[in-house]
Amino acid sequence: MLCGIAMTLSHSSPEEWAKKHKEMGLSAVVFPLNYTAPTTQIDSYVKAAKEAELLIAEVGSWCNPLDSDIKKRTNNLDLCIKQLELAEYIGASCCVNITGTDGEIWDGSYASNYSEKLYTEAVLSIQKIIDSVNPKLTRYTIEPMPHMIPDSPETYLKLLKDVNRNGFGVHLDVVNMITSPRVYFNNKELTERCFRLLGDYICSCHVKDSLLEHSLTVSIKEVPCGKGGFDIKYYLDKINEKNLPAIIEHLSEEQAYRNALAYINTLYRENL
Repeated sequence: MLCGIAMTLSHSSPEEWAKKHKEMGLSAVVFPLNYTAPTTQIDSYVKAAKEAELLIAEVGSWCNPLDSDIKKRTNNLDLCIKQLELAEYIGASCCVNITGTDGEIWDGSYASNYSEKLYTEAVLSIQKIIDSVNPKLTRYTIEPMPHMIPDSPETYLKLLKDVNRNGFGVHLDVVNMITSPRVYFNNKELTERCFRLLGDYICSCHVKDSLLEHSLTVSIKEVPCGKGGFDIKYYLDKINEKNLPAIIEHLSEEQAYRNALAYINTLYRENL
């Protein structure tokens, strides 16, 4: 399994960074540097990952390419382009971001997130980022979110077709698409649809869990692996069928990631 964690383990050298990931039983990593790092330092981390047989799954480009402030939007688009260039240079599986919003919070919930105007701007921004780099070894990807497009495999497929670029791919996070009790209780079907509709485009996946709380109105929250109702085993089976990286995310400390890895290992030991 190409499993990784969304945490930069404390280290004093690229070699120690790679060694710590291997000692945790990991085989994929999120690249710990951004485009501003010296090329020699970037090369050292790439070399350490390669020698440790660690797949570089993701380069993050976390910003808002649709910011309503034109100066911020321009700067963020430039960041996306430079991070995609970095991903291409190091041969990462993908460069990942979200679509963005025109509200004050970069990943916030706004009615305009579902407007035709913002959707058109999102398509154009993704095209501009990809066309500026023309990647061959990596892809620019969007992480689905519960309160903006894409929020389902169907809306992601539409986005893929509208962007219409070979350098565009899918970053899959099924939990982010669980937005109602009906979907929550049928999350295995959601996972199946994601891989059926998007499988050939998926570059990397995030792994976590989801818990529906008994309250009015609906409350669905992200929780550590094994603490919710998401069928992680089925999800990981689908990921493994395509030999994709699976990155555990949003945990606060190293021990929490170790606990999540232990839970995943238990799932597979129980099914031997």
